[in-house]
This record gives sequence, C-alpha cells and structure tokens, in this order.
Amino acid sequence: MTIDRPVPGASAMDAPGGVVGASPAAPGLTDRALALIGRVSSHPVAGPAVVVAGTTVACTAIWLGDPTTPGGHLPVCPTKSLFHVDCPGCGSLRMIYSLMHGDFGAAVRYNAVGVLAVVLLIWSFVAYCLRLWTGRRIKTWQHFRYSAVAVLVVVGVWFLIRNLPFAPFTGLRV
Repeated sequence: MTIDRPVPGASAMDAPGGVVGASPAAPGLTDRALALIGRVSSHPVAGPAVVVAGTTVACTAIWLGDPTTPGGHLPVCPTKSLFHVDCPGCGSLRMIYSLMHGDFGAAVRYNAVGVLAVVLLIWSFVAYCLRLWTGRRIKTWQHFRYSAVAVLVVVGVWFLIRNLPFAPFTGLRV
C-alpha cells in the first residue's frame, strides 16, 4: 500500500482534477465534441462539405421563407422589436435573399455592411479550402494586424449612422 504525500511547494490545484493523488479525468462530452470538430474541419473534403451543407440549408430556409414579405415565417430582428433601433445586422436576411435573386442594389439597400461581410466570408472560405487542398497558408483579411479593430469600427459606425434621425441617414433604415 502506498500513501500519496503532497509534494512540498505544490498545491492541490497542481494535481489532476484538483485532488492530490487523483488520476486524470476521462475526456468529457465537450472535449470529444471539440476533438471531432477539429478532425472534421481539417479534413480536405469533409471540412468544406460541412460548411457548404450548412450554408445550403441556411440559404434554402431564407429562400423559402422570403424575408421581403412582411409577416413571414422568418423571425424579426429582436433588437428592432425590443428597442426600435436598427442593429448592424438588421436587414441581413433580406440582403441574403436579394443576393440569391441577383438583386445587388436591393442587397446593398438592406444592409451594405452585410454585403461586405459576405465578400469577406467568401474570401475566407476560399483561403480555407486552398489551405486544406494545397497545404499552404493563404493570407486573408483575418491575418492583417488591425483587422479585428477595423471590423469593430466599421460595425460601430454602421450602427451609429444607420440610426441617425435626419436625412440622408434615415434612408439607411430598413
């Protein structure tokens, strides 16, 4: 029989599970799910296929739901419903619907920053696929030094100017 004795200078938090003498815990559901997501996202066929499938399902729901028709099945923006202001994402469903129907002007009218976001997402997806298929890292907008700050500034400014109560900014409301 062995007796586990604490190591001088070590605390119980240094031991696995926070208990001295405890064995490492088996991976939980979250750990297994994250490991599965990591394996799928790094697979050259399954990773892009999952993204394309998810995008197809979402776009099909938007196409069939027709957000340009009032009183449809798709939800109304909760920010607009509760606070009566246009959030930066307001009009995004209608913007995507208009893009799918080839009406670029209406898409920009519904959410101009959302159109820019779609372009950046497509660029990121193409770079992701090229990295998986060629093994080379492709530089995208996400790798630029101040891209996160720039995105936050653009979204914040879009939120502010979209809700200004005087012309020409009232035309940005949806």
